[in-house]
Amino acid sequence: MNAFRFVPLSLQTVLLLIGSNVFMTFAWEGHLKNLSAAPWYIAVLASWGIALFEYALQVPANRIGFQQAGLSVGQLKIVQEAITLAVFVPFALLYLKEPFKLDYVWAALCMVGAVYFIFRTA
Repeated sequence: MNAFRFVPLSLQTVLLLIGSNVFMTFAWEGHLKNLSAAPWYIAVLASWGIALFEYALQVPANRIGFQQAGLSVGQLKIVQEAITLAVFVPFALLYLKEPFKLDYVWAALCMVGAVYFIFRTA
């Protein structure tokens, strides 16, 4: 029985992509804070372990989005990139304690444009 059968397929896709991006952000950048003194190969192994969970969410997200929700590969990719930015900015600010940059706003506006163009009907 599918516990998510009442959730629209496109929303299932987005929620899975958000979860996968949280894992991937920790896999890609989390070691900068947590393992900065460790050898690089330890960071690689830890990142691979985290990335396994990312793939466990990302692969079903893309399958649901493409096969069931009717999204194109391009649409899936742009949605994933927009989510990546939406996950990365709070991660950088709150977890890595990076200063806020106005460039995040400009990047977000570019992503809004990318989403618009990939989803518009030509």
